[in-house]
Amino acid sequence: MIFTIRTTANREDQVVDFIASNVQKKHLNVYSLVRPHGLRGYVFIETEDKQTAEESFHGIPYAKGLLPQPVNYKEIESMLEQVKKQVNIQKKDIVEIISGPFIREKAKVTRINQQKEEVVVELLETAVPIPITVKLDAVKVIRREEAEEEKENA
Repeated sequence: MIFTIRTTANREDQVVDFIASNVQKKHLNVYSLVRPHGLRGYVFIETEDKQTAEESFHGIPYAKGLLPQPVNYKEIESMLEQVKKQVNIQKKDIVEIISGPFIREKAKVTRINQQKEEVVVELLETAVPIPITVKLDAVKVIRREEAEEEKENA
């Protein structure tokens, strides 16, 4: 069953993050959590029953309540997009930035956020390492850290 959670406008991402951690802590049966772009003030949650949906956001800031009726999948299907394939980027990879203001700069990956599809990198060719956040599709891997270690050990 898919339920709609009302949220404070422009706080949908925070509510999704809070619910996701709440679901993991309480080991709730939540199958999916959707925050459609362009729809402010609402988040969709797929659970086995209404009680699980209510329990998932209990005590979470910016979550206002649950709409009384479940939503039919057909009603929200147009708001969903296919999940993008997993990008094979790992921490400590050397990447080249392929779009944005730092195009053609080389950087080292320090953190990956799959949920937001972002990666935090430190530019290599600067006097002081500058951490910047870019979208996953704005970088391409040019060298793996493990490959470097294997060469040194050989």
